[in-house]
Amino acid sequence: MNTQHLRLWEGPPDEDFVPRLDLYLLPEGIVRGAVLICPGGGYAGRAPHEQAPIATRYNAAGFHAFVLQYRVAPHRHPAPLLDASRALRLIRRNAEKWDLHPRYIAMCGFSAGGHLAASLGVHYGLTGLDIGDELDEIACRPDGLILAYPVISSRAFAHLGSFHNLLGQDPDPELLALMSLETQVTVHTPPAFLWHTAEDATVPAENSLAFARALNRAGVPYELHVYPKGRHGLGLAEEDPHVATWMDLSIEWLRDMGWP
Repeated sequence: MNTQHLRLWEGPPDEDFVPRLDLYLLPEGIVRGAVLICPGGGYAGRAPHEQAPIATRYNAAGFHAFVLQYRVAPHRHPAPLLDASRALRLIRRNAEKWDLHPRYIAMCGFSAGGHLAASLGVHYGLTGLDIGDELDEIACRPDGLILAYPVISSRAFAHLGSFHNLLGQDPDPELLALMSLETQVTVHTPPAFLWHTAEDATVPAENSLAFARALNRAGVPYELHVYPKGRHGLGLAEEDPHVATWMDLSIEWLRDMGWP
């Protein structure tokens, strides 16, 4: 499959990195759901093993897939969130062209990319995400979240490196609290599939547990898997057949949620 690329922002780039979407589109003719993938990297990079390998697996399951190449440090919040909201709006604007159902777009995020996906899931209504062009009229709320060993909390069990890269070394306390996503869940937060490993020493499983508890309190449907063994950052987890079941489980969850 030849991967296409779509720039998120018009005009000449003002820096070396140009935020973009990598498109993994299935053949035309059948309207399908989609998965927008946010690779992890502590808001300092974008891990390659959480990009094309994930996209091609969702393709094989019958879904369009996209990889978000979003801004990371030295860029700060809200740059990554603006890139994510822009990406979702661009996907919805091109839905007819790409034979894509505009109401079946999930975001799949890994580690800090999970924080980015979940951030859009809870903060899609922030006025700061509107930039004054025609895309502002297109909804940027994901229809579902797939969160793999996500960074969630800026409080207890926080992965401090991700928050330092996102917000700076001495962030405003109110902004830091706003980005502790387990405190931001509402009844309008999208349904979520989460997985983690209990042995994760980098981003503790308490992050996924805290988000699941918040979803449960809000009455938002969710599915949570905590595998007993495994390091952080496993991606497809091909080294561990048991943990690797997460991919098939997430595909089954999407289908149960109605993804065409």
